Amino acid sequence: MVADAKTALSRADKRALYSSELSALVPKGQVLHTDEDLRPYESDGLTVFKRAPLSVVLPATIEEVQAVMRWASSRQVPVVARGAGTGLSGGALPHEDGILLGLAKFNKILELNAEHGYARVQPGVTNLAISNVARPHGLYYAPDPSSQIACTIGGNVAENSGGVHCLKYGLTVHNVLSIDVVTVDGELLTIGAMGCDDAGYDLMALLTGSEGMLAVTVEVTVKLLPVPPVAKLVMAAFNSVSAAGDAVGSVIAEGIIPAGLELMDSPAIVAAEDFAGCGYPTDAAAVLLCELDGTEAEVNAQIGRVSDVFNRCHATALHIAETEDERLLLWKGRKSAFPAVGRISPDYYCIDGTIPRRELSTVLSRMDELSKEFGLRIANVFHAGDGNLHPLILYDASVDGETERTERLGSEILQLCVKVGGTVTGEHGVGVEKINEMCVQFDTDTLNQFHAVKAAFDPAGLLNPGKAIPTLQRCAEFGAMHVHNGQCSHPELERF
Repeated sequence: MVADAKTALSRADKRALYSSELSALVPKGQVLHTDEDLRPYESDGLTVFKRAPLSVVLPATIEEVQAVMRWASSRQVPVVARGAGTGLSGGALPHEDGILLGLAKFNKILELNAEHGYARVQPGVTNLAISNVARPHGLYYAPDPSSQIACTIGGNVAENSGGVHCLKYGLTVHNVLSIDVVTVDGELLTIGAMGCDDAGYDLMALLTGSEGMLAVTVEVTVKLLPVPPVAKLVMAAFNSVSAAGDAVGSVIAEGIIPAGLELMDSPAIVAAEDFAGCGYPTDAAAVLLCELDGTEAEVNAQIGRVSDVFNRCHATALHIAETEDERLLLWKGRKSAFPAVGRISPDYYCIDGTIPRRELSTVLSRMDELSKEFGLRIANVFHAGDGNLHPLILYDASVDGETERTERLGSEILQLCVKVGGTVTGEHGVGVEKINEMCVQFDTDTLNQFHAVKAAFDPAGLLNPGKAIPTLQRCAEFGAMHVHNGQCSHPELERF
């Protein structure tokens, strides 16, 4: 069938045609096309945006993925790859005229090599499953996003996820040795190597965090680290969020790099304590969770130094977890913060921006002002050590106009991050959520280069179209004048 005839087809006819052709490429039952079957795939974790694809195909082998991509390329059909669907930026939002490529069947750990410290896994393996399998060998996988019990390694690669221990051990890109990907035209490539370095361009860094726009990940080789001999957690309470923010910078200035350094403010503390019963001081304005790991001698020495820093920064209380169970319980509260906050508000919207640590106090103070201006509460939970903010805006979607007001507040926070020298995302990705704010962060020349990279991998723009990189027309409609050489010329940002 020629392209003109295909374009003239109704949506129902396209769905029937595509489903029939895809069913010839994969075993029976691996193509979904009814409204009822498609509904679970309408969105990822950002449920504000919903859209049904024409079909969902669930390949189980690399060869099936290649066949689907060759079909899509020949048909010029958009493809959105999806893992567990836990993303929070709309990165897996389907294309209404395309297909959704679900990778849930790619859920096997193919090899664990304890001697050389690596594991080969399929992209549908959950993040936590890798550490669970490696732990009997005294090893673990360092990146640990709060959703690690459900999120998959393929999604981690797509978004370059981090977690509470990324301050010391790095993001996904620092813990992946190689990835196998299928290109838009069905070619299978291996990116990266088992050695410390690889010849040629660093395509690993380019593909990790590319949000499914350049290729489809079908296998990942991750680096496994020895479980630290000792890990201890210090919890410090403060009577203001800005004091806690100042303490973060003071710890790093002391020359100490904690395994994790997390900040929670009062609304998040109360919600997490009510949810997990972990022993948080509910009368504190903010708490810092500071984990130190290594040998017993170095951890004990650092515990003393960190405690001194917190006392100098006017901590109102210090508590050191006495047992491993207590340490894990304190982390459980932090990792349960998102669902816990869901119990105190009908809806919440999670922002993901990153700022220089030195700006923590300034940004937190300004967010408090914005909260009052918009009449919306904010609960703060974030990776303070690396400046990755996760403000949770509490709202009620059933109130007319409140969702739109919430989105405007979220945009103001992201633009504030750019204003102080940060970026619009740390680990959740841009997706469709932050695409307007990309117009604020990057100038025209840079955006053109981004589009050139996309075109080099995907000339027809079939992989995850309309995500992450805005068109210049979109930027013009958003009214962004961009940031040039560190000087902001966007009128809406001047008031920050």
